Amino acid sequence: MRYVIIYWSRYGHNKKLAESLAGILKNRGADAQVFTTEQADPAAMPTADLYVFSAAAEAFSLQRNMKTFLKRLSGVDGKKYGIINTHAMKRNWLKTMEKLLSKKNMTKVAELDFQIQKEGMDKGNGLLQGWEAKLEGFANNL
Repeated sequence: MRYVIIYWSRYGHNKKLAESLAGILKNRGADAQVFTTEQADPAAMPTADLYVFSAAAEAFSLQRNMKTFLKRLSGVDGKKYGIINTHAMKRNWLKTMEKLLSKKNMTKVAELDFQIQKEGMDKGNGLLQGWEAKLEGFANNL
């Protein structure tokens, strides 16, 4: 199975999640590539069986770079995807990501919500205890 993981990260949480997820998938024998929204071209995505998109919430919305990336995404008709959202609020933006991807005729297979603690957030250390197990469960659903 081939996975492409696209993330945006300001403080390092989504980078840590994307790289950890790629490690889990590779340990299971899959091919997993990781790109930032700046590295990947939404109009010429690498071929994959499943795409994973991971981004934070900012300013009471899905982070702008990821939102723009998802709007410009093309060539993924009929593909499967998983989504991850990190946030320091009680509200996540998974539905926004899902809405944007459903317009691309993609099928969601998994979603994961990570609330970040504010202490240590600016250093990428805001993932709550047990995040690894949650990510492993997400990988099981892909």
